[in-house]
Amino acid sequence: MAKQKNSGDEATPGRIQQMRMVAGLVHKANPRALPIVIGSGLGVLVVLVVVGLLTGLVFLIPLGVLLGILVAVFLFGRFAQTAQYAAIEGQPGAAAAVLQSLRGNWTVTPAIAANRNMDVVHRAVGRPGVVLVGEGSPTRLPSLLAAEKKRVARVAFDVPIHDFQVGDDEGQIPLRQLQRKIMKLPRDLKGTEVADLNFRLKALPQSLQAPKGPMPRGGRPPRMPRPRTR
Repeated sequence: MAKQKNSGDEATPGRIQQMRMVAGLVHKANPRALPIVIGSGLGVLVVLVVVGLLTGLVFLIPLGVLLGILVAVFLFGRFAQTAQYAAIEGQPGAAAAVLQSLRGNWTVTPAIAANRNMDVVHRAVGRPGVVLVGEGSPTRLPSLLAAEKKRVARVAFDVPIHDFQVGDDEGQIPLRQLQRKIMKLPRDLKGTEVADLNFRLKALPQSLQAPKGPMPRGGRPPRMPRPRTR
């Protein structure tokens, strides 16, 4: 009992520090975000409390507290997600970081193909099939994606292969929309089929090594910024 209490007491400062770090990240990305979060939560609370007092519906007061907190938490989460994308947007390998944060059972392989111009292709395997995501020039990526798609098709057989380009140019998907785009793909495979697909993809001969430069920290993509607890 004493050990459980001590572990809970130690976790509380960690959570507070974590919230402070996230709030700092949000404030840095958008100085108006925190006032909007606090103002929205208080606005919902005040409206329901006033209506409850005027109409005699006392249950609206605790309901206002609950809804005010929920609204504030929801808005804070959205601003925090936007701040995370802003922190990695424009960095080489940012798309790989988004792929590695996908919800569900995904196998992500960053930088499976690249060229001298630092255009790069990442691969994610999940229930929708194979997802190829390219970062770089919209004029050079189609050929790079097509070559990798042809290589994957040798072992993927009838498995769906989806390809996307990430960027701000015409025909590309903004980084912050990539996760939502992938999560909307139809789930055509079962768990056993995904495992078999991964096994077959491992048998593929490795493509040319990515040139030095497109990926920071020795070829590792940047991670989605997450607060750390001590």
